[in-house]
Amino acid sequence: MRRAGAVVGGVLSKLQVMAEPGVTTAQLDRVALEMAAAAGAEALFKGVRSPQARQPFPGAICASVNDEVVHGIPSETTVLRSGDILSVDFGVRLGGYCGDSAMTVAIGDIAPEKQRLLNATKGMLDVAIAEIRPGLRWSQVARTMQRYVEDAGFSVVRDFVGHGIGTKMHEDPKVPNFVSRELLADDIFLAEGMVLAIEPMVNAGSYHVRTLANGWTVVTKDGKCSAHFEHTIAIVRGGCEVLTARQ
Repeated sequence: MRRAGAVVGGVLSKLQVMAEPGVTTAQLDRVALEMAAAAGAEALFKGVRSPQARQPFPGAICASVNDEVVHGIPSETTVLRSGDILSVDFGVRLGGYCGDSAMTVAIGDIAPEKQRLLNATKGMLDVAIAEIRPGLRWSQVARTMQRYVEDAGFSVVRDFVGHGIGTKMHEDPKVPNFVSRELLADDIFLAEGMVLAIEPMVNAGSYHVRTLANGWTVVTKDGKCSAHFEHTIAIVRGGCEVLTARQ
């Protein structure tokens, strides 16, 4: 899983440098696919099916711009412009094991409120990384994450959560970024050796979202921007290890 995570981290590091005004999300997608193939890895998202969508997901990356929360489809017609924010989600399988990570990047100069959103969402993931250790209940971590973002004036998306990860991209348990009755009723006890994909999604306005007609792309209901950060994280003695770290 460290090897798979290193491939994911390397691809996202490259895409972060490439993501500039004038670049299309399809260009980023091609580079991600080429880099995965060169590493002998399988791009996890390409060809995935969903009950809501008529077609399998066409991209190696999810490329979500501004009010797109997740599952944005890479396109030759989606040209990045200064002032945009772009969320890129990417995963691979290598040697039978998976890595999954996401980041949101600023395109050129962005408005201060957008930068605050990025900082709060990345900070929310950093809070989780600082808190995670064996013996803790996940609800304790989730409560700290939720409080961090809501104190900054933003909202945590409820419709999508993190997940276990191993030989499959999505495994049990579900790993929410907020506290709910469901979480408290079926809490997760963190144990050494567990590997989780922790992925806070944060909206500038309401946490409510909707899915576009393509069956894939999820956007904020109020049209305000959203940010997304994710790492594959192993729980180890005394804390945790980020397997998808970027340069």
